[in-house]
Amino acid sequence: MIGFISKVFAILGKDLTAEIRSREILSGMFIFALLVILIFNFAFELQRGELASLAAGVLWVTFAFAGVLGLNRSFVLEKDRGSLEGLLLSPVDRGAIYLAKMLGNLIFILVTEAILVPLFAFVSNLALPLLPLLPVLLLGSLGFSAVGTVFAAMATSTRTREIMLPILLFPVVVPVVIAAVKATEVVFGGRDLSSVADWLRILIAFDVIFTVVSFLTFEYVISE
Repeated sequence: MIGFISKVFAILGKDLTAEIRSREILSGMFIFALLVILIFNFAFELQRGELASLAAGVLWVTFAFAGVLGLNRSFVLEKDRGSLEGLLLSPVDRGAIYLAKMLGNLIFILVTEAILVPLFAFVSNLALPLLPLLPVLLLGSLGFSAVGTVFAAMATSTRTREIMLPILLFPVVVPVVIAAVKATEVVFGGRDLSSVADWLRILIAFDVIFTVVSFLTFEYVISE
């Protein structure tokens, strides 16, 4: 078990180090998400109350599209460099590769969200309750990363990988996005975490299901 965990963190450390040096994934996710937020903000031209009611949807649409971009790049970069084949040939359990890739994608998404949420609050002139929002962001991003990592690995082997990933991912991840939007909307309404407990339980259930199923199927997906 200790050896398995050490391999997970070794692969994760490799991915994080490569990203720190190149900044290809985070920079692309951040710029894309920022543009989407600005477009939504200026396109709607809504009053403060109306914008507050739509803020949850705007945020999660932004996170979803930026997340797809990051998920795609996480495998495409290694595929193009030929390092993915080397990783698969190494004596490492496929489950360790999945967990490392999933955690890396989760970190990239959370870092992007940590920067964009305050920027969204500033641009929209909204007072967003950041502390109650944290568990919603974490659970929603975890479910998105868990299932997205598998589909990103699957789409990498196709010719139309940029188009194939969102086609495969969005229908499956809809329950997570809906629960995250509803939970975020409750938090933006000024209510405490007890009011959002039902949505958090739904997110936890989907996170557990998606993570376990993705972990078990990753070996077959990445071997094709």
